[in-house]
Amino acid sequence: MLRLLKYELRKTLFPKIVLLGITAFAEAVFLIGLWGDKDNTLALGAVLLFFIAIIGIGLMGILSLATLHKDMNTRQGYMLFMTPNSCYKILGAKVIECGLSILIAGAFFLALGILDFSLLLGKGSNEQIWKMLTEMIHSINSQIVLDAPHASALVFTMLASWLCTVTTAYLSDVVSSSLLNGKKGNWIITFLLFLALNYGISRLLTLVPASIGVIPVLLWQGVIALVLAGVMYVITARLMEKYLSV
Repeated sequence: MLRLLKYELRKTLFPKIVLLGITAFAEAVFLIGLWGDKDNTLALGAVLLFFIAIIGIGLMGILSLATLHKDMNTRQGYMLFMTPNSCYKILGAKVIECGLSILIAGAFFLALGILDFSLLLGKGSNEQIWKMLTEMIHSINSQIVLDAPHASALVFTMLASWLCTVTTAYLSDVVSSSLLNGKKGNWIITFLLFLALNYGISRLLTLVPASIGVIPVLLWQGVIALVLAGVMYVITARLMEKYLSV
């Protein structure tokens, strides 16, 4: 498993280095605006960092899905299934790599955000920037405030939900490459399956009662998402073992 995990990490290393370089550039723009008292530059840097964080965390799941699709649909990748490793291990390495990448990316951007907020507060804050960031957070959940407990619970839920979405995409892709391989319109069916599964999961998460409080709701939704991700992993690995294993 460790060897498979290292193999998965190597395959996704270069895009992560590029993402880190782009983040460093956006952080430089933010700091130039902050220390140079240039509000427009500061606002640009804050917006860039916010969207880079969202796109960057999303990229972790997309990279993992792309490698799975390549492994199932190219001769070089398919050689992986001819190694003395079960599909549970092969998929497990992908899930662990994806989970670790999402977790590290989330922790990195959260820490960077806390640092930048601290710098803003140290400069007496900036009402325009603070208002803009508050509006961005409220667009996700209007009851969340900008403090450590709420931000941590939100980040945990977002990371868990994204991992659940990725494992759902795994399942849909494996269905396309096994049960529907070569059939006309298989991608349409797969896409509809992906949408249906995610819609069902989203409806299930809304069943958590809001009366227990914002932070408990976020935490319970994150835990449920992780459990569902585990269910998707088992089903996907089972299909791979039955239809793709050599």
